[in-house]
Amino acid sequence: MPAVYNKLVRDKIPGFIEASGKKAVTRIADDAEHRALLRQKLLEEVNEFLDSGSPEELADIIEVVRALGHTYEMPLAELIEMAQKKRKERGGFDSKVILIAVED
Repeated sequence: MPAVYNKLVRDKIPGFIEASGKKAVTRIADDAEHRALLRQKLLEEVNEFLDSGSPEELADIIEVVRALGHTYEMPLAELIEMAQKKRKERGGFDSKVILIAVED
C-alpha cells in the first residue's frame, strides 16, 4: 500500500525518491493552488521550527517565503528590502522590548 502525502514538496524530492528505487507519483499545481499550498507549507515549517528550535527550520521558512514572494512577483531581495525599510522606520526585535501596557 503506498504512503499518501498529497502535499507540496521541494522540487528535487521526487528525484530523490526515484533514486532510492521507489516511484514518486506527482502532479503540478496551478498558480492559485500553489500559493495556497505555500501558505500551508509556511505554517508547517513554522510549527516545525517552534517544535525543534532548529536554525535549519528557519532556512526552510526562508525558502517558503522566497517561493511565496515569487507568486506575488516579488523576489526575495525585494522582500528583504521591504523588511529593512520597516526595520529602519519601526525598529527590529533586537532590544528584547516587551510592551506591558499603554496607559492614558
